[in-house]
Amino acid sequence: MSKKRVMIIDDDTKNIFALKATLRSKAFDCVSCLSAQEALDILQTDEVIDSILIDMMMPEMDGYEAIPRIKSLENRRNTPIIAVTAQAMVGDREKCLAAGATDYISKPIDVDRLLQVLS
Repeated sequence: MSKKRVMIIDDDTKNIFALKATLRSKAFDCVSCLSAQEALDILQTDEVIDSILIDMMMPEMDGYEAIPRIKSLENRRNTPIIAVTAQAMVGDREKCLAAGATDYISKPIDVDRLLQVLS
């Protein structure tokens, strides 16, 4: 079985580094982007991406704007998108899901929960 490829979209390199290290140790392959626009450019290609982790709070284009744009891509309509956010307030999960996210994880990330969501 081939490794699952996860795209990590986050404007913070430390977050990307930590997520990549965690996921690679669990046999995932990772692609990372520092902006939603960079992610969209890759997602418009035939690049194999099994799921997407997106930080909701980013400059220029945040997750709330990016998720519907990703979902509008013909080849990404069914790709699971997991919203990752430090905003763990009441209503945030609903807001992420309303934007089109498949699931939601708050920071600091619970690794077991993340792996459960990705499996």
